[in-house]
Amino acid sequence: MSTAGTGVTAPAGFRAAGVSAGLKVHGGRDLALVVNDGPRPASAGVFTSNRVVAAPVTLTRAHLATATLRAVVLNSGGANACTGPGGMEDAVLTADTTGAALDLLGEQVGVCSTGLIGERLPMDALLGGVREAAQALADGHDAGAAAADAIRTTDTVAKTVTVTREGWCIAGMAKGAGMLAPGLATMLCVLTTDAVLEDASADVALREAVRTTFNRTDSDGCMSTNDSVILLASGVSGIRPDAEDFTEALRSACADLARQLIADAEGASHDIEISVVGASDEAAGEAVARAVSRSNLFKSAVFGNDPNWGRVVSEVGTVPESVAPFDPGLLDVTINGVTVCRAGGVGDPRDSVDMTPREVHVVIDLHAGDTTVVLWTNDLTHDYVHENSAYSS
Repeated sequence: MSTAGTGVTAPAGFRAAGVSAGLKVHGGRDLALVVNDGPRPASAGVFTSNRVVAAPVTLTRAHLATATLRAVVLNSGGANACTGPGGMEDAVLTADTTGAALDLLGEQVGVCSTGLIGERLPMDALLGGVREAAQALADGHDAGAAAADAIRTTDTVAKTVTVTREGWCIAGMAKGAGMLAPGLATMLCVLTTDAVLEDASADVALREAVRTTFNRTDSDGCMSTNDSVILLASGVSGIRPDAEDFTEALRSACADLARQLIADAEGASHDIEISVVGASDEAAGEAVARAVSRSNLFKSAVFGNDPNWGRVVSEVGTVPESVAPFDPGLLDVTINGVTVCRAGGVGDPRDSVDMTPREVHVVIDLHAGDTTVVLWTNDLTHDYVHENSAYSS
């Protein structure tokens, strides 16, 4: 069962806090801290595949390679990306200060940042916020909610989830509303569980869960420098789940959060599910879905409530045959239950498609195999253009 609204403190063994350190121009909470107090800690992380990465990403990758994370400190109000050696010094100081406040080593702390690229963080304010958050740590629902609120940037709502299983659970928080494209999104995500894991098993499960959820959330084709998804396990439950069961529960949590990201995408008026069926393999289906999801013509048509299937099949055709083999004369496209393209040509009348619901479902049948791939995106609106012309990123 998946229940939104609980957050990182739902599993036993975790405390969290969200405070205002004065990093955001307009005020509000902007620094979050999540701490694992469990007896059998484990951790894992996946990060942006962008070649230009923020200092916190480089540092946290290094920490995960040599230690088990016991805490994650996250700030909004500044990305600490493209800030040179000084930015790395700031990230290290953040980890070390957090560790000192929690009686941990700096290497046991993950650091995540989000906000404007190319500007140094105000470290006096940030470190003051770290110390305040350490004093404010709590294990209740309010603490988890405060932490989720503190990592928001252009997000209109906080994003949390809890997935329960018999005797153990997984929970998480995420932020992201724009620059949503694999690898990952301009998103920060912390997942917590009271299950018993090792670092290696946590890593395998997290990579698989992210692969089919966050990595198939493609709002605008823009990849961030700061994407981070971190999993912390406390072991408090004493239960070691079956690896497949744990991975599927983790996938469920990630899928829930990914859908929340799309639902809050900047300026969007439609959430679009693209299902590619009948693909020769997973790579083929994903390539086709990705091509359609990144078509500004298609996304603009959806904004205008126009089931313009020509903009779908034209994008399908841009995928090389070596990547996605299919016969163009067999293509079917169904939009909100109406097959508007059948066997590569005209199908049912497009004026019979109801495009007014928030969710739009597009099914592309390649008739080339047995594989199905699902990807989520959103429409392209005036509000998206306005918001991203008025906000430096």
